[in-house]
Amino acid sequence: MKKSRTLISVLVFTAVLSIVSCGHKSTKKEDNKMDVNEQQKKEMAEGVASKVEETGETSTVAEVETVQVGDKTFEMYCPAVLNLRKPGEKIGEKITTKYYSKTCEKERNVIISLPVDYTSEKKYPVLYVLHGIFGDEKSMVGTEQSGTRVLFNNLMQKGLMEETIIVYPYMFASKTMDVCTGFTQENFDAYDNFVNDLVDDLMPYMKEHYSIKEGRENTAVAGFSMGGREALAIGMYRPDLFGYICAVAPAPGLVPGKDGFALHVGQFKEEEISYGEGVTPPYTLILCGDKDSVVGKFPESYDELYTKNGVPHDWYVVKKSDHGDPAISSGFYNFCARNLW
Repeated sequence: MKKSRTLISVLVFTAVLSIVSCGHKSTKKEDNKMDVNEQQKKEMAEGVASKVEETGETSTVAEVETVQVGDKTFEMYCPAVLNLRKPGEKIGEKITTKYYSKTCEKERNVIISLPVDYTSEKKYPVLYVLHGIFGDEKSMVGTEQSGTRVLFNNLMQKGLMEETIIVYPYMFASKTMDVCTGFTQENFDAYDNFVNDLVDDLMPYMKEHYSIKEGRENTAVAGFSMGGREALAIGMYRPDLFGYICAVAPAPGLVPGKDGFALHVGQFKEEEISYGEGVTPPYTLILCGDKDSVVGKFPESYDELYTKNGVPHDWYVVKKSDHGDPAISSGFYNFCARNLW
């Protein structure tokens, strides 16, 4: 990514990105780049709630609508009642801890959310939830009253999702750096390295310390933005270990491409987007908001590439959503309540 000027507001930033992020190529010269402020980094890490222009209300509350996804019928928006925790309602224990990563040669942070009444006498499937660029293990958790942890808890409490251990890792997996410093290939490589940290370090840690079910049929990964890109990559790299993949507004870089931030060398060549012979493809869900001003048309390009290469997956677009909610809650809801386990 290369500098030209500091954008003075999120409004201007969004307007520019809606132009430059709408496909594989950018019209900006390679010697230009854009800075992002701390608020914009936060929105890229964990998303931002979209507003319905006509009413000013959040679209997660205002709409009840379905969308046809292949032979399935999904709800366009997650029911509002599932996004909020009722007073006095039980929620599973949240554990903030560390594990040693041989991949990164350091201790790494992770947040683990257990089901209500978790017991070591029972084994549980595991869902890994991945944050966006500039984020950390806290970015996708939410609060005790709302957010993805509450959504998953409500789904379990209402019998819409099997009791599951939810794991929120820190995805920036570098030996030499502790945080993402910008839109450079060195930083992208650290995110791409997470698959090694996950498989070689975090998953063995979970097996040792928690009562988990093993096998691809009991292991899922879901991510937003950069986390969505890495979720798709993890599914491609290790379909033997992950049976369920969800990518909400996946960022560019799974295959070569260019957006308003950087030139992405890609983790795979386009012709490499396929599963090896003898490996049953996992369930894969890709989606994004129709007004996404950050990743633009890249999620749609992944849908087209998966379709072209014969990779089974579901795809849909969430109306009235920018880069965040209601797309995040819609995707996680439909993934977990309708397609998981």
